[in-house]
Amino acid sequence: MIKSPKYYFTDTGLLSYLLDIEKAAQVARDPLMGSLFENLVVLEALKTRYNQGLTANLYFFRDYQGNEIDLLFKSGSQLMGVEIKAAATWNSSFKKGLQRFSDTNAALTRRYVVYSGERMAFSDGVEALPYTSVAEIFS
Repeated sequence: MIKSPKYYFTDTGLLSYLLDIEKAAQVARDPLMGSLFENLVVLEALKTRYNQGLTANLYFFRDYQGNEIDLLFKSGSQLMGVEIKAAATWNSSFKKGLQRFSDTNAALTRRYVVYSGERMAFSDGVEALPYTSVAEIFS
């Protein structure tokens, strides 16, 4: 769900229409680009789960200090964390929230960063995936 000051949107197409976005180049300049991208990834995760006939088991987490995880996915005893970034260039700060959650709340069995860049795997267990691979996490 896209968080804006007064409204919540669950359809990226409708929101793009309401923002008068007609071309891909316009999205990059829009102040809601990050929210649009996050919403797109969350909807893909929901669609993947529901198309398999499964419950979503998807959650958002934010603590009292403002630390957050964009998606938590519970499957049996496993808890996976997904951070969503609209950027196409990797930045090591993308995985800070995942590590903080694992250290202070519950250990994440898998940690992913979904972004607009290339697939990468890191020695600390974090996997960076392009947004086109979201279904792999939830299949």
